Amino acid sequence: MDAASARLSDRAGPAVPARRASDGPRSIPPPGPHGGDGSRLAEALGFDPGSILDLSQNLNPFAPDVGAVAARHLESLRRYPDPSDAARMLAEAIGVEPERLLLTNGGAAAVAAVAREIGGQVRSEPEFGLHPRGTDGPVWRSDPHNPSGVLAGADEVADVWDEAFYPLAIGRWSAGRQGVVVGSLTKVFACPGLRLGYVIADDVGRFARHQPQWAVSSLGLAVLAELLECTDLAGWSRAIAASRVELADLFRRSGWQVSAADAPWVLVRAPGLRERLAQQGVVVRDCTSFGMPDHVRVAVPDSAGLDRLERALSRLSNGSNP
Repeated sequence: MDAASARLSDRAGPAVPARRASDGPRSIPPPGPHGGDGSRLAEALGFDPGSILDLSQNLNPFAPDVGAVAARHLESLRRYPDPSDAARMLAEAIGVEPERLLLTNGGAAAVAAVAREIGGQVRSEPEFGLHPRGTDGPVWRSDPHNPSGVLAGADEVADVWDEAFYPLAIGRWSAGRQGVVVGSLTKVFACPGLRLGYVIADDVGRFARHQPQWAVSSLGLAVLAELLECTDLAGWSRAIAASRVELADLFRRSGWQVSAADAPWVLVRAPGLRERLAQQGVVVRDCTSFGMPDHVRVAVPDSAGLDRLERALSRLSNGSNP
């Protein structure tokens, strides 16, 4: 047995999650347009949802346990939300004036509010699917670019900057550019269920009118205050960069063509890999919606997730299937 095989055999945990007793379907469900397919895949394949390794969603693998934080603020559920204190604290953390920041119901709501007010276009494809696709108007640009993961150059210009992944790529909240900025705390704190996003603009009030009353939940606002206290963007960014190198090397050793830039994911040219990994309870993002049907996008995992993925890829290279 070589050293790599010995490492794999010594790692605890099953390579394939046990199936539940079920008469349900066993075909792989088609990919959703934005990843996060773990629950649907578990149901289709009869896996315990808790056993799925979902690398189709790009969340900070080193974020604090948001469930534990939320449990300390459940009393907030009995109050109507008042975003003023949380917005002020987030603005202070980012380094902008509080009157320039609007909290939203996730990054998607931030994008939607800005798009409804000013419309716009993307400079080129592929680009994040929720950005408007007009033929003129303000130019939108994700930074780092989604899906390539490449950071914008110092000379690049845009009217709307989507910085959902910027803090995890750079270790700072924002590049501080001119124009409108939309952001997502979902990625930074790995909390998609809390729906926390924001818009930064000189005239941010024009976007607020596209939000409903009480757009952000009381629980989300209460949790945000504590999460900001334990934020370590620089440390998280360094850890993600190191794990991204390991992730890319893992795929290259398995014979796949990999592109790894600055974001918390890698792109892998691997037709059919989503379906093969899904059978082992590992979910990766199909890139057909980006016009890249032969690629998958794989989120940077923590060390346990990397070990799990290595076992799954090893089984594939050995021709083993569940």
